[in-house]
Amino acid sequence: KKKGRNLLLLAVLIVRSKAFDIFKMGNKGSSATASRKDDSINGGKDDSGIPLETACLGAGCYWGTEKFFRNHNFENGSIVDVKVGFMGGTTKNPSYRQVCSGTTGHVEVAEIKFTGGGKMYGEMLRHFFSFHDPTTLDQQGNDRGTQYASVIFTYSDVQRQIAQATISSLQKSMNEKGHQFRSNKVATQVRDAEKFYPAHEEHQQYLAKNRGGYCNHKFYISKWPGDIELSPDLVEAQTSA
Repeated sequence: KKKGRNLLLLAVLIVRSKAFDIFKMGNKGSSATASRKDDSINGGKDDSGIPLETACLGAGCYWGTEKFFRNHNFENGSIVDVKVGFMGGTTKNPSYRQVCSGTTGHVEVAEIKFTGGGKMYGEMLRHFFSFHDPTTLDQQGNDRGTQYASVIFTYSDVQRQIAQATISSLQKSMNEKGHQFRSNKVATQVRDAEKFYPAHEEHQQYLAKNRGGYCNHKFYISKWPGDIELSPDLVEAQTSA
């Protein structure tokens, strides 16, 4: 009987051990899946393993900025995700109401996850300048305030150089060929990226949820008016970590 009890106890221990191993494997698999999901959103890699890069752009009301990036077909890369929110102010985790008061210093922005390196980033900036007026300081149409500033927040020297080259190209074309903007000088700021604060969920993809929602963006440029001089190193470079 004693021998039988020992064999039964041994069998129970083996079953428990195997169950624990299965439990650990299950948790490990869940963690790996969660990690891959986080990477695909937060700047790691997309589903095919291509590194994601980040751009952050302010072009007035962020509803329209998000819409114009989500709905555009790019040639040199892909838009993986777009989130609207705030950047550049002094208040931590500001609310929409606080930002609209003009007291926090934040700008309404779209944070864009993309693939395609410098060539894609340059194409994105040309698109950015095509659907908003970069000559009106802290204003887009009827929207006035510092939160509506035209701003390119850069994550690297590569992004800064591409931004400056794009602005120079646009300004040169405006000087030589004319334009449809309100003023004669590009007022877009190029600033270092800071902490991004996502807006509340109701404002994410707002115009997709509210088809008749307010949007004052429109196309000012149908075709980019001039050449942009970029070195091959910038064109091929990954623009952000």
